[in-house]
Amino acid sequence: MSLWAQIPPISKDVWQMLVIVGSVIGIVFALIVLAVFARYFRLWIQSVTTGAGIGIFDLLGMTFRKVNPSVIVRSKITAVQAGIGDEQGVTSKALEAHYLAGGNVPLVIRALVAAAKAKLLELDFKLAAAIDLAGRNVLEAVQTSVNPKVIDCPGRGMGKESLDGVAQNGIQLKVKARVTVRANLQQLIGGATEETIIARVGEGIVSAIGSAHSHLEVLENPDRISKTVLARRLDSQTAFEIVSIDIADVDVGENIGARLQADQAEADVRVARANAEGRRAMAVAEEQEMIAQIEENRAKVVEAEAEVPKAIAHAFHAHKLGLMDYYRLRNIQADTDMRSSIAKVGLTPTNRKTSGTP
Repeated sequence: MSLWAQIPPISKDVWQMLVIVGSVIGIVFALIVLAVFARYFRLWIQSVTTGAGIGIFDLLGMTFRKVNPSVIVRSKITAVQAGIGDEQGVTSKALEAHYLAGGNVPLVIRALVAAAKAKLLELDFKLAAAIDLAGRNVLEAVQTSVNPKVIDCPGRGMGKESLDGVAQNGIQLKVKARVTVRANLQQLIGGATEETIIARVGEGIVSAIGSAHSHLEVLENPDRISKTVLARRLDSQTAFEIVSIDIADVDVGENIGARLQADQAEADVRVARANAEGRRAMAVAEEQEMIAQIEENRAKVVEAEAEVPKAIAHAFHAHKLGLMDYYRLRNIQADTDMRSSIAKVGLTPTNRKTSGTP
């Protein structure tokens, strides 16, 4: 007996139950398919009619991957309508990857469309996506590359109205410049910003003024500053390419050289005064030393005169000096004192100074 014969026949109730369960499952599946179709039908129709190449299952997969299907579909349609297809790297997978990485997909597509219209062949989807993920506005970069941007030097936020340079003759010049730049898409990632351009151009202008022998040379040919600055390739390693540097205004400032010379002369005068004061102090100190030495010599004279009576007394005791000799010595001293007194009385103050008599 076969195995099919051994299986008991299914009752009518079981068949009815199976039919009901199958019908419910079919209805649920049909509702799910209908809901999915109703949700993505509009996007799918747009994709099919424009040739974007995104199917229903691709849209469903985007939902599971937490990607906004409308953003991807509309961006892909925009790219296809502009003539940018899969051969330029604009695929639905690439758009989804950029969306999941946190990039701005519509902005990147708009930048690619603008670059295609302007025939900027150096910009592709990978470079545009990298620029967008680096935090730069890729659309603004494309617009700046097509329409050059004018930067004031010095910048408005620097707090300075002009760039001040001093020529070799000491005259100060105040310069205002305008720098025309275009975005360098190849160096936009990691390249320096506008502040670096302003700083480098300002440094170059000040250096060019300082290399001039006279301020009249700069006033006569202001374009020599532009040529000198442009020759230095100041846009190296920056996100911009300098198109031109135009000198907007040149004003004559102060005579810095004369002021520096005056300050130096005043400093020299102060040094000379300090040296003279030092020499005067040395002379006063030397004078005081001489006065002290005179007083010291006078003290020695007084000390020597004090020894005279002792010597006379010693001579008396040694019988080397007699009494008459002592009296004659006293008479000679008295006569000398009298003559000195008479001489002092006969001199006027002027004659005393002339003769050296005190």
